[in-house]
Amino acid sequence: MKFNTNTANRKIPTELHGRKLIPFSGKGKGPYRKRKYAPKIRKVSASDNKVLKSLRKAIKKSELTDGETISFHHHFRNGDFLLNIVCHEIAKMGLKDIRLVPSSIQGVHKEILPYLEKGIITSINCGTSGTIADAISHGKMEGLLTIRSHGGRARSIENGDVEIDVAFIASPTSDIYGNINGVYGEYACGSLGYAFPDAQFANHVIAVTNNLVPFPNTPISISQEHVDTVVELDKPIGDPSGIVSTTLRITRDPKGLKIARNCIEVLKASGLLKDGFSYQSGAGGTTLAATNYLREYMISKKIKGSFAMGGATKSLVKMLEDGLFKTILDVQSFDTYAVNSLLNNLNHIEIGASQYANPFTSGCVVNLLDTIILGGTEVDVNFNVNTSTESDGRIMWGMGGHQDTAEGAKLTIIAVPLLRGRIPIIVDDVISINSPGENIDVVVTERGMAINPNSPYYSILKRNKKLDIKSIDELKKIAEDLISGKPKKPKTTDRIVAMIEYRDGSVLDVIYQVED
Repeated sequence: MKFNTNTANRKIPTELHGRKLIPFSGKGKGPYRKRKYAPKIRKVSASDNKVLKSLRKAIKKSELTDGETISFHHHFRNGDFLLNIVCHEIAKMGLKDIRLVPSSIQGVHKEILPYLEKGIITSINCGTSGTIADAISHGKMEGLLTIRSHGGRARSIENGDVEIDVAFIASPTSDIYGNINGVYGEYACGSLGYAFPDAQFANHVIAVTNNLVPFPNTPISISQEHVDTVVELDKPIGDPSGIVSTTLRITRDPKGLKIARNCIEVLKASGLLKDGFSYQSGAGGTTLAATNYLREYMISKKIKGSFAMGGATKSLVKMLEDGLFKTILDVQSFDTYAVNSLLNNLNHIEIGASQYANPFTSGCVVNLLDTIILGGTEVDVNFNVNTSTESDGRIMWGMGGHQDTAEGAKLTIIAVPLLRGRIPIIVDDVISINSPGENIDVVVTERGMAINPNSPYYSILKRNKKLDIKSIDELKKIAEDLISGKPKKPKTTDRIVAMIEYRDGSVLDVIYQVED
């Protein structure tokens, strides 16, 4: 196998599973296509009935065959049932060599593991966590896991890198003609933003619902001209309580709270925290705590921001209700409080994945962010951030919009502890790169913060005497001194099981199978 070295200093195969790979060459320098992919033209006549009572009949009507690609959205997060239901049905039908392109694989999807091992599902394109991620790390899937950001996924669908044969859309409500929203019904999950590209570009679209309502179903998130079939199931498509996972709870750990406060001190020192300020935070406990500290500061200083964005949480919604932001732009609702807000507040606006973060549009919203606070599993001395793999090399987490927002925002803050257990988070080289160091401005820990010397905010922040500033190498040494040594390198084979794309479609890194 031949390799090229990309600008992140990672060795990338020239070809993998029959695909020629383009190495990452820096933000704004990757591959670009001038035309969008177009799905097949479908026709529904006035006499046609879109509604079917059987999922199998809908799959047969879609003409799904071996070797084709199916997609799902993950707005129910760990409460999603539809992906499992469809994969069980496909297996019973005898289909094989199916490629999955969901917007995320969650822990609840562990039921599909036997299908990876039997060759019914042979490749997955998305961020992946839990049992399925661990199985892929150990070589249980025949093909490749391709990890994309949310913006990168939207781009890949729109430019034809990924051709979706059949999109299955979990629909909290739908009418008989396929007008869908996520804000009504027993199984309301809020925004359906990650399903927008699927609905618009898949060759066939199946809306699956437990709540068939009279036409027209309003408000319309996904409209009838993109939906071929509506299936009314008698078993739940999802559990809204699963939207809130352990990663979506505000930390009570004193170390995490200190990091959160330090993040807001960086924001204050940057000069960005003023009227018109725009903001997004990640979904970890520390970053949610930072959002609460931000709220207190904005109230005390009477600062009125422009918009907040991302997965919408109760913390962000409270800031909207208090008049601290004019709008929330919501691509995914992260709790039931946010779901109710999207239904009732006109300034809480649903957006699609492409509008959110696709770099190949006339302008995605991440480009307008002042700041983003994100987490990570590792950060290295070149400020590269890992979000996918643990210290032992196993894939355990997805990527979300990490690299999208890191590139788009003016100021990107990574909030991490120096240690997790006895494992240093600041290392010489991360196991895998999800966000390249050129997009990272500041790394904040409980024992100080490091500013990227290449950041435009380096001089501004360096002059501020209130900030506990250290070099990234100093932070690494503190962590190593605390455990009396360096972390061990993971043991891997020479088989590549996953590939991390940059949001433009170039290849940022590859992940190798771990040894049993």
